[in-house]
Amino acid sequence: MDLSNLSSGELRKLQEQLQQELKKRESQDLARAREEILAIAKSVGVSVQDLVGGAAPRVKTGKVAPQYRNPADTSQEWTGRGRQPKWVKDWVDAGNDVAALKL
Repeated sequence: MDLSNLSSGELRKLQEQLQQELKKRESQDLARAREEILAIAKSVGVSVQDLVGGAAPRVKTGKVAPQYRNPADTSQEWTGRGRQPKWVKDWVDAGNDVAALKL
C-alpha cells in the first residue's frame, strides 16, 4: 500500500481504523488464548484456581512513628514521609533547619 499519495486527513482516518482493528484483534487473541489454556487445563484435570493460585494476602504494614514535632504546638507531628505539613514548611521558610524539629 502506497501511503505517500494519501492526504493528512486520510492518514489520520486510516490510523484510527488501524487502532480500532488492533484493539479488536488483541481482545480476540486474548479470548482465544484463554480458551486454549482452559481446554488444556481441563484435559489434564487441573482447575483454574490451581493454575492461577489465589491472590497472595496483603501484609498490612504498621503505622510509622513520628520523626518531627512542632515546638510551638506539640500535638503536631510528622513522620518525615510524604509532603511536608504547613508548619514544617513555615519553619523552613523562616530560615530554620528541619533537623531542629527531629525527636
